[in-house]
Amino acid sequence: MNKDILLNYKYFLKIIGVILALSFFSYFMINWAIESVVHSRKEVIVPDIKGKSALTALSLLSENNLAMQIQGFEFDSSVPVGTVLRQNPQSGINVREGRIIKVIFSQGGESVFVPNLIGMPIRNAELLLRQRQLILGEVTESYSMKFDKGIVMYQEPKVDSQVSKNTYVNLIVSAGNPPKGVILMPDFRQKKISEFYKWVESNPKIKYRIERESKTIFPKETIIDQKPEYDTQLSEDTEVVVTISDNDADKNIEEYKIVYNLSQSGSQRNVRIVAISKTGDKEIFNALRDPGSKIEISIPKSSAEKIRIFVNGILIEERQVK
Repeated sequence: MNKDILLNYKYFLKIIGVILALSFFSYFMINWAIESVVHSRKEVIVPDIKGKSALTALSLLSENNLAMQIQGFEFDSSVPVGTVLRQNPQSGINVREGRIIKVIFSQGGESVFVPNLIGMPIRNAELLLRQRQLILGEVTESYSMKFDKGIVMYQEPKVDSQVSKNTYVNLIVSAGNPPKGVILMPDFRQKKISEFYKWVESNPKIKYRIERESKTIFPKETIIDQKPEYDTQLSEDTEVVVTISDNDADKNIEEYKIVYNLSQSGSQRNVRIVAISKTGDKEIFNALRDPGSKIEISIPKSSAEKIRIFVNGILIEERQVK
């Protein structure tokens, strides 16, 4: 009987040994696999994000394929609220792509950043200024074809300016569509030159000049810049200058189509789209759009690695160009 028990005990020990061996093997294999994945990633240099706003810091880290984790907040009277106070790892250190950079944000002191008020109703803008410990300054009205009546269309100081608490922020608010006889400059950027010519035909007294730019990512005959800015009141002495793309690239070049739909709720919002490439950032769209609007833009695939979409100054989405 004792002999049977001894045999069973030895068999049990063998089973335990096999299980332990498999466990150790699995552990080392998993670690080996993880190490292989980690070390296959490129090394990048950690950017300096101290003193940067949350949006700027996130953008800098994203450009280097790094992530951000908020570890906490601390009061510091010398650093504006919402600014990176400390980071770990420090800037200048080589790390692998995908590394999480831990940050401490300042809870502020005597300085604050001016929020983006453009596109907001005046009452909402005043409330946001109070929350940021700023004061609503002079409010003037101007006719607008883009902004509904009562919507903020310009601000001074500008968005993300660093100012002292209780600074006055002056606003220009839309007075609605202009009366008959008042001509405002439309926003023609990212539109075809044919639309500009159609507008000129209906306003024959407008003097204009066409300039061409060959080094651009936009299709030929697309308006990429204009002077004066949209909603500027025009007179007979004003010369309108529009710059169009004269890109003679191969028409069969592969394009990447950007489609973005604004939600149906809320008021007009400022939409900004930026193309990111190894040669730098290129703004390809910046305009106010009504709720429910659909934005469609095509760019050559070779012109960007990814695009970023901002709504009212906030990074909403980042897409890889594939």
